[in-house]
Amino acid sequence: MKTILLVDDSRAVRLTARRMLTEIGCIVLEAEDGQQALQVLREHPETDAVLLDWNMPVMDGISMLKALKADAAMPQPHVVMCTTENDMSRILEAIAAGAVEYIMKPFTDEILREKLQDAGVL
Repeated sequence: MKTILLVDDSRAVRLTARRMLTEIGCIVLEAEDGQQALQVLREHPETDAVLLDWNMPVMDGISMLKALKADAAMPQPHVVMCTTENDMSRILEAIAAGAVEYIMKPFTDEILREKLQDAGVL
């Protein structure tokens, strides 16, 4: 069973993604911003992947991703950006920072499953 951390400031997005991930047999953790996400990862080093929003208060997704990758002491789960940011420069920035996949919101169960498989999580 895979453990996935959902990081999004929208409760509705977290609820929807939680349902999708639970249906495919994942354990789901949640955080509302990048700072909380880093703390959750410290507490749950067994996390296999992070589904990470870009635009959030406190610490945005790209800042969280860069902080994660810069800290060798942190667990290094697969990071899949999950955002409305669709500009090619943003996608390339996320990949360069260490994201392994990129999902555009809104997404379906099928897209989520495919992207997690492509990322090597499922």
